[in-house]
Amino acid sequence: MIWETLAAIPTSQLIAFILGGLVLNFAPGQDVFFASACGIQGGPRAGAWAGFGVGLGVLMHVTLATVGLGAVVAAHPEALRAIKYVGAAYLLWLAWKSWRSGDVDPAARGSVRVWNIIRRGFLSNALNPKPVLFLLAFLPQFTNPAWGPVWQQILGLGLIFAFTGTLVTMGYGIVGGLAGHVIGRRLGLVNRIAAVMFAGLALRLIAR
Repeated sequence: MIWETLAAIPTSQLIAFILGGLVLNFAPGQDVFFASACGIQGGPRAGAWAGFGVGLGVLMHVTLATVGLGAVVAAHPEALRAIKYVGAAYLLWLAWKSWRSGDVDPAARGSVRVWNIIRRGFLSNALNPKPVLFLLAFLPQFTNPAWGPVWQQILGLGLIFAFTGTLVTMGYGIVGGLAGHVIGRRLGLVNRIAAVMFAGLALRLIAR
């Protein structure tokens, strides 16, 4: 049903949407920095799974935008403020844990708890109110009632955006992990760098 609706969207419109989405996906932001920090700290595998977790968070925001809850949240600044501070507190907690990690055996960088990394990536994105506001502003620009139910168009386009974004973010996480390997046994420094990145994300989230 959704794919039939997407098929009704002109090819040029879909291409414009995908290209626009990729430009936004590649632009460094909270998700990119988070996955990169996880990669630097835990290795390429950790960075990739962090990116995957972020993608699950995007799917949640797509769902909210589709059912209209995003508009409700956007209409209540106090709700946005609360979500923002919870998200910042979570990032600061990650920064504190990373700062206290110290040096570890480089061989251990490849041994990560997958579900723990995915959960961290999901929470990092889910507790950031900006994505749902962005989706509410971005997705409707590429819809038209003549092409089918608008909610199906928003959901379908949102799924495409989430898919491409997940791949890009996982890629950043892998690159961050490879860069972290270069540092070798100085993983105490790596953890400090990751801590600074997490703390910076928290401050950036509060400031915006």
